[in-house]
Amino acid sequence: MIKFRSFLALLAFAILPIGAAAQYSEMTPTPAPVAAPNAHNGPRISYSAANVDGPYIALTFDDGPSKTTTPRLLDLLAKRGVKVTFFVQGVNAHEFPEIIKREVAEGHEIGNHSWDHPNLAKMSESAVRSQLERTQDVIFQITGQKPKVFRPPFGSFSEKQRKWANEQFGFKIILWEVDPLDWKRPGSAVVAQRILTNTKAGYIVLAHDIHAPTVDAMAETVDGLLAKGFKFVTVSELIAMDHPKPKPATPAPSTTGSSSVTPAASAAPTAAAVP
Repeated sequence: MIKFRSFLALLAFAILPIGAAAQYSEMTPTPAPVAAPNAHNGPRISYSAANVDGPYIALTFDDGPSKTTTPRLLDLLAKRGVKVTFFVQGVNAHEFPEIIKREVAEGHEIGNHSWDHPNLAKMSESAVRSQLERTQDVIFQITGQKPKVFRPPFGSFSEKQRKWANEQFGFKIILWEVDPLDWKRPGSAVVAQRILTNTKAGYIVLAHDIHAPTVDAMAETVDGLLAKGFKFVTVSELIAMDHPKPKPATPAPSTTGSSSVTPAASAAPTAAAVP
């Protein structure tokens, strides 16, 4: 009887961590997604960075345009001759079409960021289609062009949805490699420091042009990246440069076989071996 009770106690102890882990996973925020290799053969669909030759990076801004902060950001970028990509919400593009026109006129790229920023991974295909199509249509009405790049709100988009969006809209799905968490409003200096510290060649950098502290951080950020030798390009320009990383060279097989003998440590070098 004592052994049976001990067995039950051990069984309960073993099961407890499983339930606790499940509860913890529900409370823990999902980390930002990383662009994984395609689950199917064919051209690459998702990007958080590109393998490029040279110091090229793509600075991106989500959720705009904003009537107050986006024009201020555009002034700053124009002064420095820097081109970026704006992932816009359709509802905001519809409200501020003149800002979208200015972004295009000044050489920036426009990307689709859904109509009003829902979690698309939790929506039906028809609802997702409506979010993307409405945004495509309003951008086309303003600019005469439909975006070819799409960033899902929160980065939340299943592999199946990515493939579907690529097939239906021709989208490349754009995530990010550097996230300064500027939406948490940590302060302009922190936003700049996080981007300057973590950006590397080929990286896609995330920020939001609807937050005043983020725009306040951009002069220091852009100047700092330029000082480091980085060159700014749009997302489409960056991924067009992408190429597979070279595979590491395979070591040549040994010609002596597994029975080779290591020379004795005490052996003196021959005259021919002396430099």
